[in-house]
Amino acid sequence: MIDGWHRWFDTFTGVAFLTVAVLPLAALVVCGLARRRTVAGAAQPWRTSLAEVGIVYGTMPWVWMILLPGSRAGEVPGRMSLVPLRDLLTMSTPQIVGNLLVFAALGFFVPLRFVALASLPRILALAAGCSVLVEIAQYVLRLDRVSSVDDVLLNTAGAGLAALASYRWWRMPALTRPRQVTRR
Repeated sequence: MIDGWHRWFDTFTGVAFLTVAVLPLAALVVCGLARRRTVAGAAQPWRTSLAEVGIVYGTMPWVWMILLPGSRAGEVPGRMSLVPLRDLLTMSTPQIVGNLLVFAALGFFVPLRFVALASLPRILALAAGCSVLVEIAQYVLRLDRVSSVDDVLLNTAGAGLAALASYRWWRMPALTRPRQVTRR
């Protein structure tokens, strides 16, 4: 029987509750970082601060949930599924949507924060690399989960779709380059 904090934080509901509960703290961190950067004279302090906090706040709960151990963690060997699209046929709609959301915040905010990564192929490569690392961790840590190539594909697709959703903001020249001030 699961007791104590495990009852709340080892479930989707618990992770969602904690994520919502931490939202005011995330907003305060954005404000604090932006204010500090404004005082320092940094370019685009609000955009940078929101992007940094958004990457962490929007990605960590999903990664935490993915790395939660199953009921037989440590007892069963790691399992892998390396045939593309095989698991996709057996996934439920919530599983598919969840996998699309895992690195969506990363895909949305990374090009806003890091100009060098502001291209769809780079964002897809970053998301695929992060997803592969998570799947390897699931396998190596024997979390009673299946490490699947379909999870990597869905996680990467979610980051790509989120990047396309923010494309308007990261492709605008006025936002990607600091304004030059001419002195007379």
